[in-house]
Amino acid sequence: MKIICGIDEAGRGPIAGPVSAAAVVLPRDFPRDLLKDSKKMSPSAREKAFARMLAMKVPVGIGWSWPEEIDRINIHKASLLAMSRAFGAMGCLPDEVIVDGLYIPDIPTPARAMVKADALVPEVMAASIAAKVVRDRWMIRYSWFEPDYGYERHKGYPTRAHREVCLRLGPSPIQRLSFRVR
Repeated sequence: MKIICGIDEAGRGPIAGPVSAAAVVLPRDFPRDLLKDSKKMSPSAREKAFARMLAMKVPVGIGWSWPEEIDRINIHKASLLAMSRAFGAMGCLPDEVIVDGLYIPDIPTPARAMVKADALVPEVMAASIAAKVVRDRWMIRYSWFEPDYGYERHKGYPTRAHREVCLRLGPSPIQRLSFRVR
C-alpha cells in the first residue's frame, strides 16, 4: 500500500508570529471522521483531532519559519521553508507527498501540489489541523510575555484591535515588519 504524506501550513495571513507547517502520514485505522478542512472546525474539534493523532503516535512533523525569516525572504518562501522543515521532522519517508496549494517545498520525495487539498485529502486535512493547533498554541503562550497585544485572541491576524495596539504601542518583538499594520 502506498504511503501518502500530507503537508499544509498555518499563519500566512497574520501580521505577527511565525508560520507553521505540518507533515502527516495517517495510518489506515485513523478515524477520518475527525478530519475536515481545519478552517471549518472549531478550536476544540481541531484539538480533539490533534490529540488523537498524538495518542495514536501518527507520524507528525512540525516546521516553523520565524518573523525575521518571513521579513527577509517573504511569506511565500517562508511557508515553503516551514513545510520543508516539517517534512524533515516527520521521521519517515513516504511514497508520495500531497501539498495543499500551488507550490511544492524542497523535499526529497515525489510530491504534487493540489489546490483545496485541505478539504479533500485526509492526510492534508490532518496536516492542516496540526499546523493550526500548534501555531495557535504558540501564539497563546507568547501572549503570556506580551499580554497587551492580545495574541491569545487574534493569534496575530490583522484584526482592528491588533492593528490599533500596534499603532499605539509599536511593533511587538514577533511583529512581521514587512507586513502593513494599517
